[in-house]
Amino acid sequence: MAEIKWNDRFNLGVGIIDRAHQQLFTIVNKLVLLNEDAVKQQHACKEGIKFFKSYALKHFAQEEEYMRSIAYKRYDSHKRLHDEMRDKILPELEQEMKEENYSEESVHHFMGICIGWLNAHIMVEDRAIVKGSSKWVHDTPGEELSSLKRAILQGMHRLLRIDGTVVSENYSGQNFYLGNKICYRLTYHSKDKMFLKIYFIYEDRQILHLLSDILGRQVERLDQTAVYAMRLLSERLVEYVNKHFPLIDGYQLHKSEILSFEQLMRTFNMEYPTYRLLIDMGGYGHAAFCIRL
Repeated sequence: MAEIKWNDRFNLGVGIIDRAHQQLFTIVNKLVLLNEDAVKQQHACKEGIKFFKSYALKHFAQEEEYMRSIAYKRYDSHKRLHDEMRDKILPELEQEMKEENYSEESVHHFMGICIGWLNAHIMVEDRAIVKGSSKWVHDTPGEELSSLKRAILQGMHRLLRIDGTVVSENYSGQNFYLGNKICYRLTYHSKDKMFLKIYFIYEDRQILHLLSDILGRQVERLDQTAVYAMRLLSERLVEYVNKHFPLIDGYQLHKSEILSFEQLMRTFNMEYPTYRLLIDMGGYGHAAFCIRL
């Protein structure tokens, strides 16, 4: 078993919150390890998931009490995120696991969502409690691409702790990596039935590095937990970008899909993206971010 180490980048400097975050990641880590043991998997994960939920709800209450004690101005919006996790996301995941009798796939889905949610929530929402929100002035209307690139790179730094660089504004679907790639398509729709599609292409080594960094131990295998975690982080990255660049204002997430690289290329042939950015991921290969308006 690989040694599990707490990643200091999650520290906020508030003891009661940092200890709770550390405990939540410890629980998730144990669930990941238990899920690799077919004999212990079902019963252990079943009990571990109950413990994770119980501890998470206790932590939400403590964090909300702390926010009230310092008169945090964004308390209401932050609490809504806790409420969504407590009242919608966790119950839906629990129901899915019960219906599938805690199958390996359903447990991977649960763990992936929890890992992605915790990372995004701590790095953006919780960090804002102690450091405030990062705001910057938009570029002029004629500099949309510049503003979009800036928002994406800042979001990658904040959520993924990756200092990326845009190396091309005209990515056309070339195979930039000989290894495995994970592709996501996020489809958003507006009230007047307009659609917007966002594509992410990652190298497998990027996802393994990110998951290892989050969990504090070396993750060697790209399993469904990692795939689900990266999908949720991609959704949160879009939400972060939208705070600085009006990308999905008036749109709701309709569908989030995992595609093979071949499926993605067939899609590109049918509907060429409006924005096509190829990004150097700071020493961890390349990734592509594309938008079809």
